Parts: sequence; C-alpha cells; structure tokens
Amino acid sequence: MADMSGADTGGAMLPAARRQWLLEHLAGRGVMRITHIARIMGVTPVTVRRDVHELAAEGLVERVHGGVGPVTGTPPGRVPDATPAVGMVVPSLDYYWPEVIRGAQDLARDRGARLVLRGASYRVDDVRHQAEWMIGSGAVDALLVAPPTRGAGAEELVAWLTALPVPVVLVERSAVSGPYRQHVESVRTDHAAGAELAVRHLHGQGHRRIGLVVSASSPTSGHVREGWHRATADLALPPAPEVLAAAYYEPGWAVDVDRVLDLCAEQRATALVVHSDREAVSLVQRAEERGVHVPGDLAVVAYDDEVARFAHPPLTAVRPPKYVIGSTAVELALDRLAHGADRPVRRVVLSSELRERDSTGSPARAVH
Repeated sequence: MADMSGADTGGAMLPAARRQWLLEHLAGRGVMRITHIARIMGVTPVTVRRDVHELAAEGLVERVHGGVGPVTGTPPGRVPDATPAVGMVVPSLDYYWPEVIRGAQDLARDRGARLVLRGASYRVDDVRHQAEWMIGSGAVDALLVAPPTRGAGAEELVAWLTALPVPVVLVERSAVSGPYRQHVESVRTDHAAGAELAVRHLHGQGHRRIGLVVSASSPTSGHVREGWHRATADLALPPAPEVLAAAYYEPGWAVDVDRVLDLCAEQRATALVVHSDREAVSLVQRAEERGVHVPGDLAVVAYDDEVARFAHPPLTAVRPPKYVIGSTAVELALDRLAHGADRPVRRVVLSSELRERDSTGSPARAVH
C-alpha cells in the first residue's frame, strides 16, 4: 500500500480496508481532501464520501469542507457539520443568469452548502478554463455549468465535464455523452413550450399571422423556433415573418429591425414573438418611430421577462422559471453528493409562464 506520495495502493480495496487505511493515515497526517484520497485509492470521490460518512456516523472521523480529518473532540455518534461547496459557471453575470444564481445561492444556504461562482461566456475554451480552475484548485465538491452544446468543440467539452471527479449538473442545457449516448444530469426550461404558449396566447386574441424574431447568437433560439413552428403548424396559421436577427447590441440589429417591420407590413402580420426582451424593447421603440402602434397595429410578446415590464408599453412576456432552475440545480448536485451512483441520472424540465401586459390585444384589423 502506498504512502501519501500518490503511488498506487495495490489495486481495488475492500470497504473495510479503505476505512482502515483512512483512519491510519488521518491519525498521522490530519486533514485530507476527498479528491486526493480518491486519487490515491483509485476510486471515485463518491466512494470516499460514502466511507467518510459511515466513519463520521460512528464518531471516528470529522468531516470538514472538501475533506476529512481526525476527531477533535467531537462526541461519538454525532456527525460533525460539513460545508460542501458547489461551483457554478455561467455565461453571463448581467442578463438572465442573476436570478438563476440567486435561486442557487438561496438553496445552497438553506441546505448548509456554499456556492462558488465563476463568470464565463458562450465559448468552449472559456467555460473549460473556469471549470478547470475550480476542480484543479480543489475549491468545489460539485459543479453546475451552462456549457455550449452545439458547435465546434461542444461535444468534447461535455465529454470532458462528465469525466470530472465531482458531480456535474448542466444548467439550462441538456446533453448526452459517451459511446452509449448517456444523458447528463441536467435542469432546463422547456423553451419550445414557452414559445408555443406565446403563439397560443396571441391566437386566442384573434391574431392569425404571428411572426417570430430570434437572436442568431443565443443558444435558446433553436428551442424558441421549434416551439413557434410547432404551434403555428398545429393551429394551421398562414405564413408570417421568421427572422434570425443580430443581437440588439450588434451593428446589424439596426438593419434587421427595419427588415422585420417591413416584412410585417408586406405579409400583413399583426403579432410577433421576439426573443429576447432587449430585442423586443428595441423593436417596439422603432415601430413607434415608424408610426406602427403597439399593440393596435402590432402585438408583441417578449421572451425572457428580464426588463419587459419597464418598456412603453409594458410588454407581455414569457417568463422562464429562472430562480427555480438555480435552486433545482443545487438540489440535484447535493443529492448526488449524498447518494452517489445509487440513484438514476435526473433530467428536470420546467415550464415557463406568461405575464400578460399592455403589448398584446385583439388586432385592430382582421387579417387572414
């Protein structure tokens, strides 16, 4: 059996042998990190945590953040407090994600855990860099991450994430990995159903030509388009504008917003679903400048509900359950830490809600 230099321990160890090894080494060396023990033993961190949990329940060791140490006056039979750290890597800290983060933070605090936050972007290399820092520094016991799942390097990134020595939960993403295309633990919004909800709301108000504007740079756009296509086909609606536009902060948006309004006039569209809020607010402003009244001439439903209520007029919006997404992600991670591989992979899909405001209503003219 190896010493703490990291040499091989001689193959797989039986549970009793692992626990005896832990007790012997803790007595001489003090606190050890779970991930370090797992590497030495050649087992998963989940296996080590299970052994530590059993020893702590017997009063033989004391759990500390990210590791385990010898008993320091803890009464026998009492499980000392542990403070697991859950890492979170998100692509933005200033739009959409703050409420997700708040939900994660609140649930972590309620469950006696700590949230470690890192901001990244939608780039594969940036997400990997932030995750590598967290895992390499031993700062976290589990990881919540919103990686790119499409495009160059995305599949390799997901495979790398699933091979990490800590539980990983995808947030607002879903993916499969490995030779058998196994699902990765995840929690996400059903954005396609949210888009359907917007179309059916507008249809219920009498609109028949209902267009769509989505941001070309958003990973959510594909799901929103899917839901819009599904609803318009199911309702047998006539053709309406479908525009993949630049983000509102990009130079191309000024051209795209006028193109959208021109298409609405040409195709007699009386309603639009616009992803996201920022594009929707900008579009309404430009429409009013061109003499197109909202909602009389053009009803608008925004998607995200970040700032829609502050627009003039306040915009009806589809609101994803962002806070619950964050809290559910932490719950999944902590449950995985507690139970390891003893429970199935969970894929949680949550529904959005519609917040009706002043930007929708019956069309001023009948359009068929």
